[in-house]
Amino acid sequence: MLKSSAANHIIWHSATVTKPDRHRLNRHKSCVLWFTGLSGSGKSTLANAVQKRLHELEKRTYVLDGDNIRHGLSKGLGFSPEDRKENIRRIGEVSKLFVDAGIITLTAFISPYREDRDMARQLLDPDEFIEIYVKCPLEECERRDPKGLYQKARNGEIPEFTGISSPYEEPQYPDLVIDSGQLTIEQSVEKVVQYLYAISAI
Repeated sequence: MLKSSAANHIIWHSATVTKPDRHRLNRHKSCVLWFTGLSGSGKSTLANAVQKRLHELEKRTYVLDGDNIRHGLSKGLGFSPEDRKENIRRIGEVSKLFVDAGIITLTAFISPYREDRDMARQLLDPDEFIEIYVKCPLEECERRDPKGLYQKARNGEIPEFTGISSPYEEPQYPDLVIDSGQLTIEQSVEKVVQYLYAISAI
């Protein structure tokens, strides 16, 4: 006798208020700004600075930060390739919900594997996922080392650390590249905001 799966009995319930309705209310579209890059490249700093600028422009925003997410939604996940994949899967699904809610969602995650970033992209409509590569040389990230993680990784205290003992796969076709080793935070924010204007996202 075949066992029935619970998933077979789950039916998507369509909401009365739709994403376009929320766009009209907000007077702007919703999307995901997916900031990816090495630890110390400045992803979180830039995501929060862009959010502040968009908030000043009266846009509805929210930042999903890698460290913060691991205190709750991804609590208990490690840094193995499998756990990293599951972490990004969860973030992708949450981001999809935020976009449906009409929110410009800024995610700051190393997200080292192209396959995982592509998986998150495929959850959204083509114009809703904006991959932003926060590019910074490993040497500069190590020099900054704001959390002291690189030194711990070099000492063998942190296994599977991206850039040291675990790979980082650079985006091949990012929507936007921010060279945080060359640009100031103000210049970086302006570059992101101008890109959003150029694609009529805001």
